[in-house]
Amino acid sequence: MKIRNYILLAPALLGLACAFPQLLVAQPRHVITVEETIMKLDSTFWVAYNNCDTDQMDQLIAEDVEFYHDKGGPTLGRDSLSTSIKKNLCSNDNFRLKREAVKGTVKVYPMAKAGTIYAAIILGDHTFTVLEKGKPEKLDGLAKFIHLWLLENERWKMKRILSYDHGPATGRNKED
Repeated sequence: MKIRNYILLAPALLGLACAFPQLLVAQPRHVITVEETIMKLDSTFWVAYNNCDTDQMDQLIAEDVEFYHDKGGPTLGRDSLSTSIKKNLCSNDNFRLKREAVKGTVKVYPMAKAGTIYAAIILGDHTFTVLEKGKPEKLDGLAKFIHLWLLENERWKMKRILSYDHGPATGRNKED
């Protein structure tokens, strides 16, 4: 009687295995999502920015990056952006500008074509704090940002950067 039950059960199990082959393969404990990847890459970029590490920044941005700033105008190309940051933000050891995302405002939107992820948009608010040697930190401004990250040749690169709606930054909490 027991053998008969196994014989009857075998086709059902085979059918399940064929219908849901992913059940037969051990699933990873945690699959990294596009959202997590973009949040990490974007954070890595801004840590490099805050530390004037333009070599690290250059690894994360596309050669033909486009940066649009509502007060400073466009900066086109990785070399131009890197040179601008070195000259304007990193040339004075007594002055730095620290950028931080505003807690609760950052969102990531994956973009796909025919079911395949090819890009992601990250957007939110960010603050800028002036760091001057011998002086307390001074919260300087608040703005909105949109970054377009493209996945090309299995590598994510920041392709478009928009920083706009700049104004005073009073009473806002910053993301850790």
